[in-house]
Amino acid sequence: MTTIPAAERPVGVDIQENEQNRAVIEAIEADNPEATVRHMPGMVRVQSPGKLVINRESVEERIGREWETHEFQLAIISYFGHIKEWDDDQILIAWDH
Repeated sequence: MTTIPAAERPVGVDIQENEQNRAVIEAIEADNPEATVRHMPGMVRVQSPGKLVINRESVEERIGREWETHEFQLAIISYFGHIKEWDDDQILIAWDH
């Protein structure tokens, strides 16, 4: 059995597809150039090798208002990986090993 290193193992998030979340999805795409985005009925899956970063500042630039990272809880359906960091400025999803 081959083990994929944590730096390459995919992490991601499923986000409800609606008008409010469009800016969040665009910000995630901009801050994670290796991410793939897959639109499905009612949701968007964003997946990236190793880690996925959601930056408050990037979301605010696109949404045109202040955005607090705890609002992300209202957008997500599920995620895969571990929440390594979640503070006022950034959310980081990655694997421990």
